Amino acid sequence: MRVLLITGKGGVGKTTVAAATALRAADMGYRTLIMSTDPAHSLADAYAVDLGDEPALISQDLNGQQIDSQRRLERYWGDVRKYLVELFDWSGLRGVEAEELSVFPGMDELFALAEVKDHVGSGNYDLLVVDCAPTAETLRLLSLPEILEWYMAKIFPMQAKVVKVIRPVLSRVTSIPIAGDQVFENAESFYGRIQGVRRILTDPAITSARLVVNPEKMVIAEARRTYTYLGLFGYAVDAVVINRVLPEAVTDPYFKRWREVQAEYLDEVGRAFADVANLRLRLFDEEMVGLDKLRLLADELYGEGDPTLRLSTTAPFRVEEEGDLIVLVLAVPFAERAEVDVMRHGDELFVTVGPYRRSLLLPDSLLRRQVRRAKLEDGSLRISFGDSR
Repeated sequence: MRVLLITGKGGVGKTTVAAATALRAADMGYRTLIMSTDPAHSLADAYAVDLGDEPALISQDLNGQQIDSQRRLERYWGDVRKYLVELFDWSGLRGVEAEELSVFPGMDELFALAEVKDHVGSGNYDLLVVDCAPTAETLRLLSLPEILEWYMAKIFPMQAKVVKVIRPVLSRVTSIPIAGDQVFENAESFYGRIQGVRRILTDPAITSARLVVNPEKMVIAEARRTYTYLGLFGYAVDAVVINRVLPEAVTDPYFKRWREVQAEYLDEVGRAFADVANLRLRLFDEEMVGLDKLRLLADELYGEGDPTLRLSTTAPFRVEEEGDLIVLVLAVPFAERAEVDVMRHGDELFVTVGPYRRSLLLPDSLLRRQVRRAKLEDGSLRISFGDSR
């Protein structure tokens, strides 16, 4: 089973690339599902078919799905949401405010993660292509499993125990709504649906991320940041797709300066993403919509190649020995020294790059060691652990 995460800045053509990739795989005989997690779904438009919340047949061996987060919210979060609305209502918040606050930021992404795990475990498909939301939402999506796992392991059991003990007392002395067992069971059941999804998404043998960019300054800058943060969270990027490159056939003098600028940015992409596959797509003179045009795009993108294969094998995370030290190496390409911070607390190591923080639960081999130093070197963060003596 393979999972491909296709992401990029909004408007760069990631949905078209995802649609063409899935179609090529299906044409090669792979049982393929393409799933959109972008709240502004455009997958159905790319194929020129109707798609809904459940997988639907697009062509032989290809199914498509556009996640309806609202539907899943009611199914899996109903009891918790009802309790939160009651609690906010008791505190003075009513109507729309209470309804909005009962749904936490990122809930729609969590439902998409649960769906990924279900499809991988079903055995119904050989390939799952995820047409992700724009990069900022994608990064939040991919960081959620780790955050939720930490919350459920550290905080949730304590809250459940406390509420169970004090509920009989509080119910007699106050009118505040107290969460019942069903609320905690509902939350735990939902967590159970996504538990283990991080193992799937961070296994490079299963999952690869592919970044779609245009040869433009701001787009490339965001792609570089995304590459850094994906490395921080342990996700393997195997390719960058450079979309809408001016074709050689365009010789009109009007495009001369545009071509020169694009050439500079293409060189920049080549240098910045030298350790992953670089794929190019020309700027087509028509909208690439529908199966026939998507097949043409896939031919140009992959040639005779198999889109399901790992296009590069860069590892974002590894452990090395350096004399008496054990070195934890995280790939954080393009990170600046000033935006990197490392802190240890108990059996956890907190690594911060820019606005994103990752919590690493240290293996037994490092628990008895102390952090000696952290060094940013050639796109990698090297954290050295030595004896506690």
